[in-house]
Amino acid sequence: MFDWHGKGLKLGDLKLPTPIVQGGMGIGVSGKRLAAAVADQGGIGVISAVGLGFMGTPLTDTDVIAQAEKNGETRNISVLRQEIRKAKQMTTGVLGVNIMVAISEFAQTAKAAVEEGIDVIFAGAGLPLDLPECLKEGGRTKLVPIISSAKGAKLIAKRWISRHNYVPDAFVVEGPMAGGHLGFSKEQIEDPAYRLEALVPQVVEEVGKIEEQTGKTIPVIAGGGVYTGADIYRILSLGASGVQMATRFVATEECDADIAFKQAYVNCTKEDIGIIESPVGLPGRALMNGFLSEAKQGLRHPKVCPRHCIITCGEENAPYCISSALISAYYGKLDNGFAFIGANGYRIKEITTVEKLFSELAAEFDEEFAQNERVR
Repeated sequence: MFDWHGKGLKLGDLKLPTPIVQGGMGIGVSGKRLAAAVADQGGIGVISAVGLGFMGTPLTDTDVIAQAEKNGETRNISVLRQEIRKAKQMTTGVLGVNIMVAISEFAQTAKAAVEEGIDVIFAGAGLPLDLPECLKEGGRTKLVPIISSAKGAKLIAKRWISRHNYVPDAFVVEGPMAGGHLGFSKEQIEDPAYRLEALVPQVVEEVGKIEEQTGKTIPVIAGGGVYTGADIYRILSLGASGVQMATRFVATEECDADIAFKQAYVNCTKEDIGIIESPVGLPGRALMNGFLSEAKQGLRHPKVCPRHCIITCGEENAPYCISSALISAYYGKLDNGFAFIGANGYRIKEITTVEKLFSELAAEFDEEFAQNERVR
């Protein structure tokens, strides 16, 4: 493992040597291969749970299929079970699942992840107010809401404590430089007051009050625009216990997406990255391309909704089916889809390995650590 100067991440009894959480990326972009590779390097490897059953991957695990049929589960959930089981066979490290609150099967998906023994559930794209209901007695799964403000942390903690007698195990605060769906208005995205550097101290302060009230240590993990090891040092210096990084893991050999998807990251410029209005009702940061241009002109409107997967999706007025678009992109068919990307994604210049990426980040962190220690 690389040296992070004792800045590992602790979530209760989970003790990681590395303060890095790999962010969930759907549909299929962060699957078992990427999650296992990150877990092997001492971080938390995260599988995105959204839309797995819509993809072309065949179900080959007969035990999973049989269990799904017995429980009356959908293909999405049965494929997630398979992804978790296979990931656990590939690593002894810590694994998580990222679940969008807005999906129609949120509660069932969270319950299935717990039953499969996943270490951590990260829940965002909405407020997971009743997530603790997914836990089973004696389970060890940690529950981590993804928020965009100190207010969100306060609201969720109050609800979980009063209704479920459960204190969040950690919080992820995502800033507006993240890729994918954003918990901010278009105006807030460009407002310095909502930058991650401003949000982290506010969330840390609010979480400190919850810790005093409950006596439980609650780490704050910060994501959105975190790109280098120096960035990691800077964010930890603001009081966070860890960082979440997603975009940087796309251009790795272990990322589960097609090589064309990864190459789109390598080839893009800063000007190629823009903010879109997603059919799910949230702004999102994406690689702008011909598909999105056609969608804006109304040329990609689906005749019928094929999946009914997102509760907040305005099916009748949706300019395109987002699940179909993301699946096409995953398979490298970017003429029929698009890729989400973080604000710093244009800085990626090559496809590397997860191990080399961790080595680079650790070296940058070490250099920043040494420089700041000399100043002191």
